[in-house]
Amino acid sequence: MTNIVALWILLLGITMSHHSGVLGGDVGVNYGRLGNNLPPPKRVIEFLAKDLNNAIPMVRLFDPDTEALAALSQTNLIVALGTTNEDIPQLASSINFARDWLKKYVTPYMNSNGQGTRFRYLTVGNEVIPGTYAAQVLPAMKNLQQALVEAKLSSYIQVSTVVYPIVLGTSYPPSAGVFAQNVAGIMGDIVKYLHSNNAPLLINVYPYLAYVSDKQHISLDYALFRSHEPVVTDGNWKYYNLFDAMVDSFVAAMVKVVGSEDVKVVISETGWPSGGDDPSLSIENAKTYNNNLKNRIKNGKGTPRRPDLNLETYIFSLFNENQKPNGKEQRFGTFYPDMTPVYPLW
Repeated sequence: MTNIVALWILLLGITMSHHSGVLGGDVGVNYGRLGNNLPPPKRVIEFLAKDLNNAIPMVRLFDPDTEALAALSQTNLIVALGTTNEDIPQLASSINFARDWLKKYVTPYMNSNGQGTRFRYLTVGNEVIPGTYAAQVLPAMKNLQQALVEAKLSSYIQVSTVVYPIVLGTSYPPSAGVFAQNVAGIMGDIVKYLHSNNAPLLINVYPYLAYVSDKQHISLDYALFRSHEPVVTDGNWKYYNLFDAMVDSFVAAMVKVVGSEDVKVVISETGWPSGGDDPSLSIENAKTYNNNLKNRIKNGKGTPRRPDLNLETYIFSLFNENQKPNGKEQRFGTFYPDMTPVYPLW
């Protein structure tokens, strides 16, 4: 009996020590604010926490909004908070700027005991590799990490960055995944740093983009999680959906860098537009993709290559945003700005 109790205490301790208290297999949402008809942030957070009763347990903010952060501090929602891309140079060059950034956007809403806003990740930039700020991402990450350590928050919050498939030079078959030559050095250093901190790389994965650009070789069923037979066989790994294949191509690239399978990823964005310039971009297909995705993540099975991988995922996005470019970019929302659902999901 003593051994059983000790084992239970150990397992409970492992669970409680997980960053911000939510285990893998959870599905959250991206809260973008590029719209002139959206509810105020305080009302949005109230909608998530009270109206929906935490049915969406995690929210990703692309940049700090103090009204949203203050409202979040009164909830149990998990938060992934991004820096603006424009802040990256100063975060990279100045530890004092990183300290001040933390004092402005994090520590007012979370104390050293982890109480308040339940930050899980601070992400340095969004899809800035390759690009002007690419070489400054890792120094910025290191300065934010040092600021977290000094504030005694590093046991609660992890630092990462968000990338998209352009950083891969090869992605098919998934086991051939490798970082593109033009970013291999930058991505290699970032992946090594993340691995040393037991932190994930945040990746944006959009099967609809792959499908629309290559319908000759990619079926709609494969993109929408509707295939009942393996579509791609990669050695011992069988792929029934494109999402898994895309995630595992990132995993393969990271494994090649660190020489170990125990890399971590978080899907920071994925989704399907409910309208746009292609017949496949419809409310019905958006509903199918996101509901099948949600069920896929919650089954907790990981990917073919990594069955143990916690596929924490953030759907893009919360609202249709009318100040994004015309067309499909305005049609990713799972809710209209009046907070009525575009289709049943949550």
